[in-house]
Amino acid sequence: MSKIFCRGILFDLDGVLVDSTPAVARVWSQWASKRGFDPEDVVRRAHGRPSLTTICELLPDADYEAENRIVERAEIQDLDGVVPLPGTQALLNTLPPSQWTIVTSCTRALAEVRIKAAGLPVPRRFITSNDIENGKPHPEPYLRGAALLGFAAEDCIVIEDAPAGVRAGKASGARVVGLLTTLPRNEVLAAGADWIVKDCSAVTVDSVGDDYQLFLNVSDGAR
Repeated sequence: MSKIFCRGILFDLDGVLVDSTPAVARVWSQWASKRGFDPEDVVRRAHGRPSLTTICELLPDADYEAENRIVERAEIQDLDGVVPLPGTQALLNTLPPSQWTIVTSCTRALAEVRIKAAGLPVPRRFITSNDIENGKPHPEPYLRGAALLGFAAEDCIVIEDAPAGVRAGKASGARVVGLLTTLPRNEVLAAGADWIVKDCSAVTVDSVGDDYQLFLNVSDGAR
């Protein structure tokens, strides 16, 4: 058991709070097949990063804005199997609204649809790909997320499942709890996660102090 002190928690969305993996795989596989790319490679590239980044890499000379709209529309429409991951509802219910938010590579429209589909609370303010210039693994998303809460990134814990997100969290100065909801332990660890756990059910809030202090208990394979 590891006890972590922090002032705020910054959650990634897909693969951390919400299981959208089947929908993401379906949409990107269909997109890749139609454009002559290897579906498995494209799905892997797309995980944890803004869709526009992946499209620009693969189709640098195309109308990537139009391509991105196609992908986003398909993802918004495909909500089959989009459910909360274990432990997420219980964890969010124990956190003061002012001390957590979501930092996702989704667009705002897609993020809102998935949060609501999973039946999770929608933060009053959160960070999406619409709010940033540089996507994960750049630190900008998590720096903005911490600032949104009024804290320094160093005082926050990032909870992530994707290497790009783990690297973004570490580059921002935050400490990172890596989840094994999507990728094997070695990949999450290699990205620099400070702790490794199965999912959010292994993270509990021990107490909340009067001065906005959180003490997290991290178990189930933590290092």
